[in-house]
Amino acid sequence: MKIVLRADVDNLGNKGDLVEVAPGYARNYLVPKGMAMVASPGIERQAESMRRSRQVRNRREKEGAEATARQLAAKRIEIKARSGEGGRLFGSVTSTDIAEAVEAQTGVKLDRRKLSVEPIKTLGTHEVPVRLHSDVEVPITIEVVPQ
Repeated sequence: MKIVLRADVDNLGNKGDLVEVAPGYARNYLVPKGMAMVASPGIERQAESMRRSRQVRNRREKEGAEATARQLAAKRIEIKARSGEGGRLFGSVTSTDIAEAVEAQTGVKLDRRKLSVEPIKTLGTHEVPVRLHSDVEVPITIEVVPQ
């Protein structure tokens, strides 16, 4: 059964894509949840406009992400944390702490979910990759210093 997606669906496609799925999947899940609509000639034309607008929005978001990446690449973010013997931290530095420090020191607001980091438990310099866009990933340098 041919359907047009009205929302991004994992492992299937993005908004505006024309895809072929099993009839039961479309009838019982995608259409009732408002994630898709059955394809017809008029709907297919509408899907084309959805794809064009998605491409324009995606290009604009990518340009913004690249500008943000240029700002972050040159910065060194310093986070103060309480530590004990041997440079081990009491607790850890999490993605939330990093996002707050980046905003405070650079003015760039990051979503903590875009940081792919395990909790940092030692003092020193750490590289943290930040995925700003599906095509833009930049490493930022985090310096954990004693408080």
